[in-house]
Amino acid sequence: MPSRALSSPLRRLVLCAGALLCASAAWAQGGYPSQPIKLIVPFPPAGGTDVVSRVIANEVAQATQWAIVIDNRPGAGGNIGIDMVAKARPDGLTIGTGQTSNLAINPTLYAKLPFDALKDFAPVVLLGSQPVVLVVRADSPIRSVADLKARAKTHPLNMASAGNGTVSHLAGAMFAREAGVQLTHVPYKGAGPAITDLLGGQTDLYFGTPPSVQAMVKAGKLRAIAVTSAQRTVLLPDVPTVAESGYPGFVAEDWKAVVAPAGTPADVVQKLNKAFNAALASPGTIAKLREEGTTPRGGTPAELAAFMKSEHARWGAAVKASGATAE
Repeated sequence: MPSRALSSPLRRLVLCAGALLCASAAWAQGGYPSQPIKLIVPFPPAGGTDVVSRVIANEVAQATQWAIVIDNRPGAGGNIGIDMVAKARPDGLTIGTGQTSNLAINPTLYAKLPFDALKDFAPVVLLGSQPVVLVVRADSPIRSVADLKARAKTHPLNMASAGNGTVSHLAGAMFAREAGVQLTHVPYKGAGPAITDLLGGQTDLYFGTPPSVQAMVKAGKLRAIAVTSAQRTVLLPDVPTVAESGYPGFVAEDWKAVVAPAGTPADVVQKLNKAFNAALASPGTIAKLREEGTTPRGGTPAELAAFMKSEHARWGAAVKASGATAE
């Protein structure tokens, strides 16, 4: 039987399939990304850094059709995972979530690190920031920052933190220095035991992230005195900032940012920056981040580079003033 020409709809289907194959071949040869992007998160699953990373990475993947694989590599205060980013091939296929601890605090806290926080990374975009919340027990006579300062002048006060050299610890140390008061630091292995002892009366105050204290504040077991961000947090809108409470300019935030290995091509960094900024502007992403107390940020790679440099200096000074060290 003689062959017949393909029907018009079938012909169109074949042509479209051919076009897609050609596009895929061209993508594999020179397009970015040519394979899945690995996003290294230097902390365990379900933690604050992991949650923010996954929320935004999922939005980027859906909007761009890129395959993004989350790779949790916790340890040494975030140093292990972020060092893997620093030593990865600079092709944009391995990126990581840096944050206050591993890029601003640890370079001074640790006597020696296998990476240089300011030289070994290509800044991509600032993802978001979260305040630290100053809380006391609900039955505490301290009801404001002014009350805290006055009481510290006449009573020894114990300040709990989530660990030596953490944002929780250093935000409290910054505040004590700014307020000119003496607070005895009592470090714990995480927020849970710190809050337990605060509720039990072993300590007098605690600086913690919004997710770690919000439920206890709403249940009336803890009283939030102030937040350390520049603006109030949507999770606790009635709680003033430290700046509002008599210390203008005071800011101590836990932030997260996407970084790539130094030497990553500028055009690849720009593509990543554009994709992550679009995700950060998505109403769904904004709502999810605000649910756990994070303010979406965004911006250019150059702005992140300047921010990282200033935060490196500011938190480094806080570490030195506190006398905290880590092996």
